[in-house]
Amino acid sequence: MPISANIRASLFMMLSMSGFTVNDLFIKSLDGNLPTGQIMAIRGIFLSVMIALIALQQGVLKRFAELFTPLVALRSAGEVGATLLFLTALTILPCSTISAILQSLPLAVALGGALILKEPIGWRRWIAILIGFIGVLIIIRPGIDGFHPASILMIFSVLFAAGRDLATRCLPKELPSLLVSLATALSICLVGAALSTAQSNWQPVDNTQMGTLFIAACFLFFGYQFLVLAMRTGEIAYVVPYRYTSLLWAMAGGYFIFAEVPDLYTLIGSAIVVATGLFTLYRELTSGRRAITSTSLHARGNVWPERKK
Repeated sequence: MPISANIRASLFMMLSMSGFTVNDLFIKSLDGNLPTGQIMAIRGIFLSVMIALIALQQGVLKRFAELFTPLVALRSAGEVGATLLFLTALTILPCSTISAILQSLPLAVALGGALILKEPIGWRRWIAILIGFIGVLIIIRPGIDGFHPASILMIFSVLFAAGRDLATRCLPKELPSLLVSLATALSICLVGAALSTAQSNWQPVDNTQMGTLFIAACFLFFGYQFLVLAMRTGEIAYVVPYRYTSLLWAMAGGYFIFAEVPDLYTLIGSAIVVATGLFTLYRELTSGRRAITSTSLHARGNVWPERKK
């Protein structure tokens, strides 16, 4: 029996989210033994080579000069900031907490679109955004037992990722998204190397650590590839809700690998954030806007599928 395009796309999206989560788990398994800048540099090299090979195969490398614009630089800066903060928090916080906070990204982009890009937003979505951020506060629970200051790093990571996605919305449509992704990967690699050099904390890397970073980059690339397939195969309204499976993958990975058990606050807050995110998606679609763009994708970035805006 043939499988419909939407069913295939939903499977691709779930595979994509699993790829991103496995990447995170491999990075977390390093247990903070390598500096964040060094992780960014080494993993960035592997990822840049993989993306560059695809770009070469598609013949878009000859347009690399088009990337030297303020908007591309702004997008790369947002990605670098989000990655730096994310990787720092990843060594400290449970996977479920990190993934739960990350689910607020669509809400942050919707808020940024209204405040910065002056996009129209109705009162229902304003309420949904407010309730969603209350869900985030429940997850991080500031001022009470269980609060960890590293949660603030994830909040700022989401803000940087939202800035990246808002810059992505403003990029020229004719600019190949694959090239934008390559520029971003290279920026992360270079900033990571510069950070390690400035802090003089570059550590010797053994074969196990190098293998871990290579495998992490492969799963990150795997996630990006299936994200492309998902967004190009199915309808956005059908596919995007499956991005929230990343939270399930993170909880499962955290439990079986690191023996992390999410507490009641994390579960309640996650449910609120996911519910309001889905409602925001629903209102976005029913209002007739061309929707989702990069808000529908993993904080690591809307990589090389052409924007369906």
